[in-house]
Amino acid sequence: MMTTVSPTGIIAVVPAAGIGSRMQSSCPKQYLSIGSKTLLEHSIAVLVAHPAITQVIVALHPEDIHFRHLPIAGDRRITTVIGGETRAESVLAALESINAAATPWVLVHDAARPCLALTDLERLLALTTQSSVGGLLATPVKDTMKRAMSGEKQVDHSVERRDLWHALTPQLFPLSLLKTCLSTALQRGEEVTDEASALELCGYHPELVEGRSDNLKVTRPEDLALAGFYLSQ
Repeated sequence: MMTTVSPTGIIAVVPAAGIGSRMQSSCPKQYLSIGSKTLLEHSIAVLVAHPAITQVIVALHPEDIHFRHLPIAGDRRITTVIGGETRAESVLAALESINAAATPWVLVHDAARPCLALTDLERLLALTTQSSVGGLLATPVKDTMKRAMSGEKQVDHSVERRDLWHALTPQLFPLSLLKTCLSTALQRGEEVTDEASALELCGYHPELVEGRSDNLKVTRPEDLALAGFYLSQ
């Protein structure tokens, strides 16, 4: 049974302007298929399935030729904007298209993270009633971590894994706060690897919401088969 977490609805942003060069494929990785759907469609499906999410904004590459051919392109809840050269620029472009009075919260989810569980999404959305800063899905690090020597593939030392987490998506933040932090980080020329890092650079401490470890991001060819296995279960 779903819990109403926001009376005005939440808008989800999916940055999908990347080219996915590490996948060694002829098309951007978000358009690779598992079964009858692309990774992008799988990633969006769980978002539109939740009643608190009223709109999904997909940030596309200026020369994208694939999205308009997908069945989801005709869904009125899904709109598009032209993304930027970086993830942060794409997310900011989507945020700037939102009427700030329409929703106080926005959620950002990777275009190639197709295995998000609805239960994880529900726990993350609960932050709208518990936090003023927001947070992200994450999993505690389980493996032994090694720091390599600078520029080398040799171990310099082991890293204490206690208190280390793998950052996942979705990530959920107040619209105005995320917009301000992303703009500030970009103006400073800071590297923004995810939305939480933009808040961190501005002195905020997002909440960590433990999620499932099968919420993987498809980055390399072998990830596609693993995601397919998870989705089949």
